[in-house]
Amino acid sequence: MDAPDPQSQPAFDVVASLAHVREAIAWAAKESGRKVEDVTLVAVSKTHDAVRIRPALEAGQKVFGENRVQEAAEKWPGLRADFADVTLHLIGPLQTNKAEDAVRLFDVIESIDRPKLARALAAAMEKTGRRPRCYVQVNTGEEPQKAGVLPLAADALIAACRDEYGLDLIGLMCIPPQGENPAPHFALLGGIARRNGIENLSMGMSGDFETAIRSGATHVRVGTAIFGEREKPKTT
Repeated sequence: MDAPDPQSQPAFDVVASLAHVREAIAWAAKESGRKVEDVTLVAVSKTHDAVRIRPALEAGQKVFGENRVQEAAEKWPGLRADFADVTLHLIGPLQTNKAEDAVRLFDVIESIDRPKLARALAAAMEKTGRRPRCYVQVNTGEEPQKAGVLPLAADALIAACRDEYGLDLIGLMCIPPQGENPAPHFALLGGIARRNGIENLSMGMSGDFETAIRSGATHVRVGTAIFGEREKPKTT
């Protein structure tokens, strides 16, 4: 019998890792007096190919996150042919010229950070007839290199999304600065949500999702802990 082809063997046990993350979410929810059903796991499949994603789908994971429209367009139509009940979140920065593509492909757009983008999405929804649910991304650390509306401008953008552009705005999202305690950033996002009557909070990633759940996250975006590190290109 021939030896198995190493390229055909999974280098990372996605199913076991997914189960571990689900257990950690359940524990964090229980610890904070919450129901595990109130926390949605968004499995962040960016940079991973369909072969790596499929085991998670087969294990029952139904909510996924991607950060690039073009990459998602290459992978997900084929996967959705077999798994039609997937909910796909856009979690990365979005250029206005990609708004229509995003509206056609995604069910949730988490990265609205400026009126111009909100306007482009509203126009794309009018044109396509699709109405993805929307989140405003808040730059809680006020980092100049990072996307997101500044906290002091968040209320105005939220109001514009609702009243001027008629978007189905259901949540807020943040990415705390790397190396900082994320809890104050999660608390800041929660405060903005409360005063605007917003229930959904997308916050927490592989390194801090348990803290996020204790801080009230309704959605946690976990990639590396499920799919492993991004594979580096092979060199010859």
